[in-house]
Amino acid sequence: MNIYFQKTHQRSFGTYPLTGDECRDAILTAAEVGYRSFDTAQMYRNQAETGAALKETGISRDALCITTKVENDNFEESKFLASVEASLKDLQVDYVDVLLLHWPPADFQIESPLKLLEQAHAHGLTRNIGVSNYTAQMMRDAVKIVEAPIVTNQVEFHPLLNQDILLAAASETGIPLSSYSSVARGEVFKHPEFAEIGAGYGKTAAQVVLRWILQKGVSINTMSTKRENLTANFDIMDFTLSSIDMDKIDALTHTNYRIVSKDLVPWAPDFD
Repeated sequence: MNIYFQKTHQRSFGTYPLTGDECRDAILTAAEVGYRSFDTAQMYRNQAETGAALKETGISRDALCITTKVENDNFEESKFLASVEASLKDLQVDYVDVLLLHWPPADFQIESPLKLLEQAHAHGLTRNIGVSNYTAQMMRDAVKIVEAPIVTNQVEFHPLLNQDILLAAASETGIPLSSYSSVARGEVFKHPEFAEIGAGYGKTAAQVVLRWILQKGVSINTMSTKRENLTANFDIMDFTLSSIDMDKIDALTHTNYRIVSKDLVPWAPDFD
């Protein structure tokens, strides 16, 4: 089973954009709620706070799934492994469970950073490797470049964006997707359909959105600093959306509301 689809890891706590005490407090609360999967990145500049907070929880290392991501500035051979070792030091661990490439390289030539990622795996710095913000073609190319399984492509994924091309690529390549911006930074709440569907299950609009993502075969990353929201985001395993309700939500993907584009991130690829 893919590490992200183990029961305790399907729902991950994402730490962006938290720093300092706010990051610490949110992680401690998330751990109390039941989260065991935590997502950070070199680019977030909060790995030290994340590591200290996870240590403070007292949860055994084997029970945790820790994901971090290498930023593009460290894709050079002279920097890559050293940057990962620095991440491990900040996180106070000997290895991470999943190490991702945060973005495709600026020139979109993916072979070199993928090979460096595989080196990190071979050196025992990570148990699993993955990518983020890869296009469908990049996913197809990636599985030909590295021998180690690629356990995820972490992408923007929510019910207001049609990602059928990436879902098809996930099925073709065996690289599952995981989501960020899972509630479209609140944009989903402008659509009454989610609350209307949720009323039939005794669930909130956000819970419906997250459940839909899981039922699409995509693991989720969510962030909140409020215990009530952290608990609600975690409490989505006790109901199943009907095929009729899934179809209603599927229809909303044609809204094609994309948060992360070249307007926001100039080095982003041309997304599918």
